[in-house]
Amino acid sequence: MELNREHFRAIIFHNFRRGLSRQECFDELNSLYSDKAPSYNTVKNWYSEFNRGRCSIQDESRAGRPKSVVVPEKINAVRELIKQDRHVTYREIEASLDISMTSINKMLHEHLSVKKNCSRWIPHNLTNAQKKARVDWCKEILEKYIQGTSKAVYNIYTGDESWIYAYEPETKQQSTVWVFQDEAKPTKVVRGRSTSKQMIACFFGINGHVATVALEQRRTVNSEWYTTICLPEVIGEIRKKQKNRRIILHHDNNDKWLEELDEEAKLWCSR
Repeated sequence: MELNREHFRAIIFHNFRRGLSRQECFDELNSLYSDKAPSYNTVKNWYSEFNRGRCSIQDESRAGRPKSVVVPEKINAVRELIKQDRHVTYREIEASLDISMTSINKMLHEHLSVKKNCSRWIPHNLTNAQKKARVDWCKEILEKYIQGTSKAVYNIYTGDESWIYAYEPETKQQSTVWVFQDEAKPTKVVRGRSTSKQMIACFFGINGHVATVALEQRRTVNSEWYTTICLPEVIGEIRKKQKNRRIILHHDNNDKWLEELDEEAKLWCSR
């Protein structure tokens, strides 16, 4: 028969009633049960309890908070806090729900399977339709120019104007958010808004960036600025790399102001 704790407590109580000392009780238990016998400190503590009048050998119920707070109600509460604020911290969860850091860590990683990821910067938040349109256009161009082997692609230069904003970037830690296991990695649009901004026109070809031209004190592109300031600089940069090749300049699909281009601009584009 395997003796448990209550069996040994009954033997200790019996020896206590017999009038044996703590040491005598411990020596007797040790001689009979060897390494399975309770320690001397256990015998001493139970003698003290019996001296105070205790007769029960069973564990008493303990008041206070249960040992574990990792229960469905608390787990759901943590889930809701994350959904309300993806930047919520351990300290904020602890203050809100009054649970320990150890329990919070267990709920987050073992039960909710969340982790903190740093948001990835993207140029634009595109809809599914916009993404599909871009993919279709790229496939069409690849087919037209024979998967990039056609030399004609080296003649094409694209330009576009945009506002460049100055802003205070978030640190990597500030941009991290909680992400559930079945969710996509977070992203955020690169462009920010502030009082400091500058309109620029940027041009690039198959080999990369060609030129960037600032619109000093201007808010929009027009034919005068395009022909007298922008084109000479852009064409000059292109000619530095390829002197005799034809240039096909494509700018932003903006037909409204392209119609305003005079013959001089058209000549610049075909040189």
